[in-house]
Amino acid sequence: MRPRAVVFALATLTLVALGVIGGLAVAVSGVVPIEASSGHWAVTEWFLQFGKRRSVDTHTLGDEQPDLTAPWLVLKGAGHYESGCRPCHGSPDLPTPRIAAGMTPLPPYLPPRIASWEPRELFYIVKHGIKFTGMPAWWSQERDDEVEAVVAFLLALPELDGADYLRLVHGDEPQDPSVVPLEDLTTPALPRAVTSSCARCHGTDGLGRGNAAFPKLAGQRVEYLTTSLEAFANGERNSGIMEPVAASLTPAERRELAEYYAGQSPGAGDSTAGSLAADPGNGRSIVSAGVPELGVPSCMDCHGPTDYGRNPAYPLLEGQYADYLVLQLQLFVERRRGGSAYAPLMHHVVDGLDEQQMRDVAAFYASRRPTEALAP
Repeated sequence: MRPRAVVFALATLTLVALGVIGGLAVAVSGVVPIEASSGHWAVTEWFLQFGKRRSVDTHTLGDEQPDLTAPWLVLKGAGHYESGCRPCHGSPDLPTPRIAAGMTPLPPYLPPRIASWEPRELFYIVKHGIKFTGMPAWWSQERDDEVEAVVAFLLALPELDGADYLRLVHGDEPQDPSVVPLEDLTTPALPRAVTSSCARCHGTDGLGRGNAAFPKLAGQRVEYLTTSLEAFANGERNSGIMEPVAASLTPAERRELAEYYAGQSPGAGDSTAGSLAADPGNGRSIVSAGVPELGVPSCMDCHGPTDYGRNPAYPLLEGQYADYLVLQLQLFVERRRGGSAYAPLMHHVVDGLDEQQMRDVAAFYASRRPTEALAP
């Protein structure tokens, strides 16, 4: 090595060593303030934002854009945004939440910033979070479909005003259920969890929001609803939306919720089932007889409709939204759903069904009135 090169290498190593020693000295001295109230220097803010942008660009290079075609995704994403994102990032009716305003870095108000990110980049950020910012990773990394719902909502968010946002999030549910009209004081009180979170997505009647964004709970069995909430709370059933909600409930509150929704009228079938381009007649055949040549048993032995008793921890499927049923079957196939101790029983069933057969079965169940007996 030439003398000049040796000198340059030594100088470089010396500068690196001095930088490391200097950094350690600053850290040990404690002179750098960590209080959020001090904010960031402008150069620090620039460096962090530049580094974030470059990191997202690099880690999403070559990724496919998420599939955001399902018409109910925006509604589903809105339901989670209200509880999981709005407290920090605000909403059109409340751009800067008071507590979040004291954070460093300040959580950005998102509508003006969405256009600067591609859908696949938003997907990456929502799924994985951002270190050192308070932005958490998605609770359940197995549920890309839930992340897609949030991305779909974020893309719609810049076009919403305050009234639009509230209608999308709350629908016809009261926005402040703690305020009870005088004439309703004689009405039995709803469980706390219903008014605080559940009704926004599932409705006080348990019928959801009219599409597969949220499943119908009304008329389900107490045992099924209880074991489902327990599975969510324990992380045994994967959902970044439901796990935090269920985990915040006591066992008594879960039971109370299950009894409440089990007591609601299940309503009629899903009138949107025809949009699946499915064959309910073929679905009926699979439900009643299975597909013996593929080792698929009949669905009705566990899920009905039958006139004999079945395990009360199994869900009732009649009248459920068709797209929701298809999604659950797909999650079972991909081993990403999880559930109670009975969930693995579904694996050998779904492995024998193709996508069309899943749609057929879902369309058949969705089109039926709940508790309606299946004629031979």
